Amino acid sequence: MRSADAGWSSLAARRAHNPKVAGSNPAPATKLFAGKGPLGLFLYPAPCGGLGMASKGADRWAAGPIFCFGKTVTLKDKLLELLAPEVAALGYELVELDAPAAGGSGTLRIYIDREEGIGLDDCERVSHRVSGLLDVEDPIPGHYVLEVSSPGLDRPLRTEEHFRRQAGQLAKIVLVAGRPGRRRYKGSIVGANDGMVEIEVDGERIALSLSDIESARLVPEF
Repeated sequence: MRSADAGWSSLAARRAHNPKVAGSNPAPATKLFAGKGPLGLFLYPAPCGGLGMASKGADRWAAGPIFCFGKTVTLKDKLLELLAPEVAALGYELVELDAPAAGGSGTLRIYIDREEGIGLDDCERVSHRVSGLLDVEDPIPGHYVLEVSSPGLDRPLRTEEHFRRQAGQLAKIVLVAGRPGRRRYKGSIVGANDGMVEIEVDGERIALSLSDIESARLVPEF
């Protein structure tokens, strides 16, 4: 083993947001939705050590990243910290989320799951709860659309437990930019432990640091 250097055909509930317009709280428009995979990560300022939700007016954060003891805090990090407990309180797991693009309108896409599976009613329930929390905390600047979806066949993988559950399955993994060496891998998941994910690519086992993984998804095999 060597160490690397250093379906979306699912249900979704959608809600449009414009938190910057006083009194704006559009009703959700729920429908079946087929879309693409993750939009990717981007940097967003947030205070170290807490949720750091932005306040209205002059106290709003300036654009750009900040670093907490060497770690860049992203909008995705803050949204996961804010939303995961709310989703769990409803009996679901927040599997992954895609944050809106910085500096303009976009989509906040949330993937949820539970043992019984996910239906449209589940998406609507989570959408209503999350939308209310976002309206209060207002962590996202500008306009955005909230989508709540089941993970789909190409389900995202974010945590060690996600990788362990899918041992033996084929996955595509993309590492963060700016690090030396190869960024993209496609191989069978061997396991995950102590912050490392092990995959097998063309008969060779490769260990990847979970913190270096930008995105990972299962590859459906038919």
